[in-house]
Order: sequence, then structure tokens, then C-alpha cells
Amino acid sequence: MDGRISMKRIANVLSNINADIVALQEIFAVCDLEEGQVEMLASELGLNAVFSCTRHVQIRPYGKAVLTRWPILDSHDMDISWAHRERRGCIRADLKTPRRTLHVFNIHMGTSYFERRHQVRSFLASRQIIEDLSGPRVIAGDFNEWIKGLTTRMLSDKFESLNLELHVRKRRSYPGWLPLLHLDHIYFERPLHVDKAELV
Repeated sequence: MDGRISMKRIANVLSNINADIVALQEIFAVCDLEEGQVEMLASELGLNAVFSCTRHVQIRPYGKAVLTRWPILDSHDMDISWAHRERRGCIRADLKTPRRTLHVFNIHMGTSYFERRHQVRSFLASRQIIEDLSGPRVIAGDFNEWIKGLTTRMLSDKFESLNLELHVRKRRSYPGWLPLLHLDHIYFERPLHVDKAELV
């Protein structure tokens, strides 16, 4: 909100949350000329990391990452880009948790209504969402869906969703300085369940 990108400040927030899994969008990875934000955060927090490059911004790899305290068994990139719109994607990270394998999908969908309609169908039909599963799935990320549309309906048909109304009074989180919208969502499947949720 003050116009600065401070990785130390972001690391401090994530450290205070002390999460087992962190799903990040719009983040840079290491390149020849500059240190990567993904690697910097993983090192600072002592977490494992996996990155998926959606595109390059001034030669720097730019995309999504999953940080976790648990071992990462495997990862898969998913391209859900549509037509001439900005490239979009999802990363699947298979994590070895103390109880079972957990399949985490970190997705960043487009801002266009028609784009998201294509993307949710493409995502749910992809082999990465249905093949080689040995545990429950969690889908988290920036869905860019300002009101409940096809994306919400299709994902809700197949997965449970985190209903913030049951846990917090204020659900809107974007933009940070004057939250008007609720763009970030979490979907999951049994036997996972929600004990508590909060908006940081």
C-alpha cells in the first residue's frame, strides 16, 4: 500500500502466520541478473519451494509458487491460458504430510468472464487434476471472480469450499487499502475439513 515491495516485510507476515503451506501468485523466481523472490522467501522461512513460470517479465521468470514445511514429492505445471489473453496457469504440488499425501493446486485465473469460463473447464478436464492421486486435493489461489459465476459453481459441484461467512465478519480482501472484493478462494475435498479460518 505504500508503493514498496519489501521481501523482508512479506517474510515477516508469512513467518507470523506460521503456515504449513503458502500459495503465492505474481512472484519472481531467480534469474541470472537478480535474486528470486521465491528463493529468498523459502530461505528466510526455512521452507521447501516449487515454482511454475507463467511468463517472463523483462527476462525474469514470473508466476506462482508453493512454499511448504513438508517434503515436495512432485510437481506439475498446468497451462490454462485462453486465446490472446495474458498467460495464466496452475501448479500442482504433491506434498508428503505426516498423515498422507496432499495434492495442492495453486491457480491464478484471468480477469475476463469468458476467459474464466474456458479456464475452469480446462482445469477440471486436465489429467493433472484426476490422475496419480493418492490423497485429498486442495485448490487455492486468485480466481478473479468478483461474483459467483461458472467457476464457483463448477468447483463447488466437485469440492467443498471454505465459507468465510462462517468464520469472519469481513470477507473482502482486495484491494488492500480499501477492500471491496473477495477474489481468493480455497476448495478442498474430504476427509479434509475446516476448523477455523481468518483473514490476515
